[in-house]
Amino acid sequence: MEFVIIIVFLICIMVVLRILFGSSKKQIEEMAKNEKLDHIAKKYPDNIEMCKTYLEMLHNQTVTIEEDKNASNSLYIAISNKIIIADVKDSFTRIQTIAHECLHSIQDRKILLFNFIYSNLYIVYFIIILILNVCNQLPYEMMFFSILSLGGFIYYFVRSYLENDAMIKARFLAKEYIEQKKIATQEECDEMIQCFDKLNDIGIKCVNYALLSQIAIEMIIFCLISVFL
Repeated sequence: MEFVIIIVFLICIMVVLRILFGSSKKQIEEMAKNEKLDHIAKKYPDNIEMCKTYLEMLHNQTVTIEEDKNASNSLYIAISNKIIIADVKDSFTRIQTIAHECLHSIQDRKILLFNFIYSNLYIVYFIIILILNVCNQLPYEMMFFSILSLGGFIYYFVRSYLENDAMIKARFLAKEYIEQKKIATQEECDEMIQCFDKLNDIGIKCVNYALLSQIAIEMIIFCLISVFL
């Protein structure tokens, strides 16, 4: 019975968060479409060169840079100190996206490594207790659920801290880069920064909602198995 109550509670929380955050990936994709700004962004250096400049500005030139046209998202891999840039050359958002990944590279390395190791351990733990629960080999289900819940919130706080920090600072780093290059007019620069601000406002909400939803869904799956199997 307690797991049924938890399921109802989690669903209610997800609905409330959805209403509060009120944003989606589709909205971000729509806002990222701007032919005028895309045309201006094409005048800037290629992704690799842009990434190198950002790293110089951040005084961190030890990072390996790789461009992967098959990657769906750009990312910084802490364990190998590498930035992988997705194929985003045709969008003005690349100016801030690359800044975002470069900023990850200067975040506290202890937190970055903890996030990498802990995230993987958290996933392994979830899979193991899920399999044991399906096979009815998991004693003290509520205890393991409590550990999963605590682990999920630790995962959220660490990951959201890293992402929010990079998203907020990326706007200022991108602005500094745009002004330094002097490729666009001041009016075009201001318009681009305004678009970055709007994207970040929605993006931060979307990322935090996605992280919380992931944890809530994992908890719901565990509870459903406990109720029906």
